[in-house]
Amino acid sequence: FLSLVAEFCFGFFVILILGNFWFLAVLYLLWLYVDWGTPCTGGRRSHWVRSWTVWKYFREYFPIHLIKTSELNPNHNYLLGFHPHGVLVAGAFGNFCTDPPFKNLFPGLTPYLHIMPIWFGCPFFREYIMSAGMVSASKESVSHVLSNKGGGHASVIVIGGAEESLNAHPGSLTLNILKRKGFIKMALKHGAHLVPVFSFGENELFKQVANPKGSWLRNVQEKLQKIMGFALPLFHARGVFQYSFGLIPYRQPIHTVVGSPIPVKQNLNPTTEEIDQLHALYLQKLKKLFEEHKSNYGIPAHKSLIFE
Repeated sequence: FLSLVAEFCFGFFVILILGNFWFLAVLYLLWLYVDWGTPCTGGRRSHWVRSWTVWKYFREYFPIHLIKTSELNPNHNYLLGFHPHGVLVAGAFGNFCTDPPFKNLFPGLTPYLHIMPIWFGCPFFREYIMSAGMVSASKESVSHVLSNKGGGHASVIVIGGAEESLNAHPGSLTLNILKRKGFIKMALKHGAHLVPVFSFGENELFKQVANPKGSWLRNVQEKLQKIMGFALPLFHARGVFQYSFGLIPYRQPIHTVVGSPIPVKQNLNPTTEEIDQLHALYLQKLKKLFEEHKSNYGIPAHKSLIFE
């Protein structure tokens, strides 16, 4: 969905350049130069954009639900680790970039969904995603959000990143997380409480061409991901008027469960050992969250998360 909107925005920008409105394109480029750092300094959210009626229908299509398991004190800042990435990341967008799901359940907290910096280089598109509450996933951006002295900020990071989307097959429970510890270090540096979030149903929205590790397709996808910064899963789902083939996601319910916070004491210079200890605790709490709720959302008792 984001890719399609980005392509439309870029196409519109090209039309301005090639048409009789090139001067508007020049003015926008000047604005882009002046405003370049905004995605790293909290963005520019718009309650009006986040409340568009279309997002209500978007959430109801699947439908998307946000499940609260514990209170989050708005006097603290939080780092929410979102799992899994899936193909669309629908649960993260529907719950944290539209109103009112998160606002109703966690009053006093403002969520910021961190996405790859590359998206903010697309003309016009960057204005839209910032209006929805998305900001850069750079260290500078995360630090800015978590540095709010009065608390009330929640950084939402899709921990598995683009690489994890290549595992987004129906029924898959594999998470790319064992080597991802940067978010742990960031939480320690800012004393931000860690909150595991698991989105049940995220991997059920599309079918993906078989790409087991070691296959030629997977090797090509991983090489492209390292070069471009984002992955290219080969997926399909349903069409507009038929269910056999298309790019529209299946109507599968998504239940995004927000776990209990893990208290984190600020440590400006955490050691490797301290980072590893908190990372291990986070994995433990994430697995516990999954095990406690999996039976509610159709996951067989014998299935568990796989960390790699």
